[in-house]
Amino acid sequence: MIRFGRYPDRLVEQFASDAVRAALADSGIDPELITIAVASHSSQGRVAGQRVLKELALTGIPTINVENACAGGGTALHTAWMAVAGGFHDAALVFGMEKMEKGLIVGNPGEYEAAMGKTLPAKYALRARSYMQHYGATAAQLAMVSVKNHRAGALNPMAHYQNTMTLDEVLSSRPVAEPLTLLQCCPTTDGAAAVVVVSEALARQARSRPVRIVASAVTSGAYRNAGRDGISSDDDITVRAAAKAYEMAAMKPADVHVAEVHDAFTIGEILACENLGLCPRGEGGIWAEHGNTAIGGRIPVNPSGGLLSRGHPLGASGVAQVAELTWQLQGRCGERQVQGARVALAHVVGGSTPGIGSGACAVHILTT
Repeated sequence: MIRFGRYPDRLVEQFASDAVRAALADSGIDPELITIAVASHSSQGRVAGQRVLKELALTGIPTINVENACAGGGTALHTAWMAVAGGFHDAALVFGMEKMEKGLIVGNPGEYEAAMGKTLPAKYALRARSYMQHYGATAAQLAMVSVKNHRAGALNPMAHYQNTMTLDEVLSSRPVAEPLTLLQCCPTTDGAAAVVVVSEALARQARSRPVRIVASAVTSGAYRNAGRDGISSDDDITVRAAAKAYEMAAMKPADVHVAEVHDAFTIGEILACENLGLCPRGEGGIWAEHGNTAIGGRIPVNPSGGLLSRGHPLGASGVAQVAELTWQLQGRCGERQVQGARVALAHVVGGSTPGIGSGACAVHILTT
């Protein structure tokens, strides 16, 4: 991946091709062996993947462009995984990219809730307020997620923001949607990330030590009566994806050593940890407060700095998570290294549709 940040003077094709070159060089796989490419992006125009590959002379192969909101990167990886695991291709290239505008990301065009003011910060603020009332979580516990992730991001040379934040700084930053302050919301960011997915036989030719995808699951939102069963459709989409992934990997949440989860807002990480089974229901805020999800804690979450510190270029984030976890499993993360990590989980969720909540969720489990 490239360092996430702002690239006003570079085209998305330019910095995305940098990420692809880095992935190919790191893998050691001959680019001529790549027979399919899957590109993730949300608003980079038609055939953006082909425009990037033209920069690299990787043309003529099937190139699939994936748009699935913030879950696009995970969905792109799932698509490539199916192609290779199904025996249709031996080597696939996956890359995600986004060049973003500043300001709020509103809902889908014509979505009545967005027109009434339910922007993404507002949506997550409502979830935060509901969670605080139901479980007694505090504003400080939410803010500790940002403190933790900025501390990790300060150790990540690929992160957009590489500075630490105190609890007071997070809580006193500009209000955005109560109880969320500015430093509890991810930045809009430019960036790109890429991975190479190959068959087991071809992996023996790789230059860097390969990791294995033992589970890949994608779910979409579904109608659910939250008043009846106590779980919202936004939570259900992750619960279902996680259940599929754990079953596929023949694992349980306690087997995970490190995770990268969707923390576009601080409450998002807390809910993700609970919905993935990484901590008990209602204790996500307590775990953040006690350092259980920090590097060196019981289950390190977002050692890259997460979306809050690394940044959130929509189409690239899910691929960047997998790049980070690959490096973690290979022991290449320096000061942010999670010691002894052998099982890693990536979780990304995105999109919003009234009546079914979040639009898409991808969960991957990787092992050495």
